[in-house]
Amino acid sequence: MATERLAIIILGASGDLAQKKLLPALFSLFAQKLLPADFRIFGFARTPLTDAEFRARTAENLTCRYTPDAHECAAFLEQFLARCHYCSGEYGATDAYLDLAAALQAELGQLTFNRLFYLAIPPSVFLPAARALGNSGLTTCDNRHGWTRIVIEKPFGRDRATSDELATALGQVFSDDQTYRIDHYLGKEIIQNLLVLRFANHIFEPLWNRHFIRDVRITWKEDIGIAGRAGYFDDFGIIRDVMQNHLLQMLALTAMEPPLHLDAGHIRDEKVRVLKGIRPLALEDLVTGQYAAAEHGIGGRPAYRAEHGVPADSRTETYGAAVLKIENDRWRGVPFFVECGKALDTKLAEIRLRFHDNAVKIFGAKAPHLPPNELVIRVQPDEAIFLRINTKVPGLETKFAPTELNLRYRAAFTGVIPEAYESLLLDVVKGDKSLFIRADELAASWDVLDGALHELAATQRAPEPYAYGSAGPQGRAKLLARHGLAL
Repeated sequence: MATERLAIIILGASGDLAQKKLLPALFSLFAQKLLPADFRIFGFARTPLTDAEFRARTAENLTCRYTPDAHECAAFLEQFLARCHYCSGEYGATDAYLDLAAALQAELGQLTFNRLFYLAIPPSVFLPAARALGNSGLTTCDNRHGWTRIVIEKPFGRDRATSDELATALGQVFSDDQTYRIDHYLGKEIIQNLLVLRFANHIFEPLWNRHFIRDVRITWKEDIGIAGRAGYFDDFGIIRDVMQNHLLQMLALTAMEPPLHLDAGHIRDEKVRVLKGIRPLALEDLVTGQYAAAEHGIGGRPAYRAEHGVPADSRTETYGAAVLKIENDRWRGVPFFVECGKALDTKLAEIRLRFHDNAVKIFGAKAPHLPPNELVIRVQPDEAIFLRINTKVPGLETKFAPTELNLRYRAAFTGVIPEAYESLLLDVVKGDKSLFIRADELAASWDVLDGALHELAATQRAPEPYAYGSAGPQGRAKLLARHGLAL
C-alpha cells in the first residue's frame, strides 16, 4: 500500500552543497508545509559527527525566509532539526549502509516509507556509492512499500563514452524512471518562466525564428576564480562544468518546438529533438581561455595556475565560447553564441535574442545607426525580462534612443522568489521530472561537444591567457567577427 512517510538520505551531508543549498532548501519547504508530515532527513558522509553536531552545523545555514516572525521561526527550526539524523561511513562500504538502514528502521519503526537518495558527493564515488547502496538492500523497494528515487549532481561523465558508462552502471541499481539528473539552473525561476514566456504569449511565437532573429547569445560569467575548488575543477574545466549542461539546457528551452502538452515527457521529447538538431561543434568554432593574474596592480587575484591545488602546467580551460548551429527550419542559419567563464569582468547569466536590423529606413539620416531590437532573459543577478526598443527622445527634434521595457522580478512580484533547489527538491518529492535530464537528452548534449573536446585534447591546444577581471581572451572577438556578430 502507498505511504506518505518519507526518508531523505543525503550522501555528502557534511559538505558545502548539502549544508549551504540542500538542507536550507528542505527547511524552506518544511516551513511552507510542502513536505509530508512524517519525514526524516538522514545525513551520511565520511566525517564522524553525532546527531547533535550535525544539527548544530546544519542550523548555521538555516534562515526563516518564509517565517519572519521570530517565535514561529524558532519553533520551525526546532521541529526541523529534531528530524535530522546522521550516520558516518565510507561511500563505497556496504556495511556502512547496513548501519544506515538500522538507523532508519530505529527511527521510523519499519521499512515501509518512500526513499529519496541525494548524491551530493564527488563524481569519482558515484558508482561505488550506488553499488554499495544496492548491495545493502536499502534501494530495494516496490511501490506497495513506497517509491525510491535518486538525485545525481552534474557532471555526468567527462564525455559521451564515460557518460554512457555511468548511466549503464547506475542503471543496474536504479532505473531511469527512478533517476533524477539535476541541473540546478533549471530550477531558477526565470528559466522555468521561459516556457510560459514563449507559449503563453502569442506575440512571440511568430517572431521566434530565423526570419526575425539574427542571433542568440547565452552567457554565463563569474567575476571570481575557482574559489578553492581546484580538486574538482581542474579535472573537468568550464566546458564540462557549465557549457555541456547549464548552457545547452538553456539553449534547448530557448530553441525547442512547442510541446504537444506541458508534461515531463513531451517537454523533454522536444528538448532532445532540438539537441539532436545541433551540428556537432567544430574545433575552429571553439575558443578556450585560462585566466592569468590581474593587471594594473590589482592585488589578491592570482592566475589560475597559481591557485592552490592547480598544477603549474595545467591546460584546463576557465573560459569557453562556441558558435553552434541548429539544422532545422526554425533556426537554420542563426548562430547561437554560448559563452562561459570565471574571473571575468562581471557576474552575469542571461539569454539574449537579437533581432534583424530594421529593413525599413524611413527615418533616413535622422536615424543612421539604430541598434537592433533585443529580448533579454536575465537569470542573474537581479532576475529580469526586458525588451530593448528604439524610441523618440522627448523634445522638438526627432532624436532616437534605445529604451528598455523592463520587467524586474523583485520590483514586479512581492512574494519570496524560491531558490532553485527548493523548486527541484519539491519536484523530486512530487515525482515531476519536467526539469530533470533524461538519459537520451544527456547523450544528445554530449554529442554536440564530444568531437571538439577530443580533438582539443589530441592537438594539445593550449587555452589562451586572459587577465583576471577582463572580458575574456582575444579569441572571443575573433570568433564573433568570423560569424558576423558584433561585440
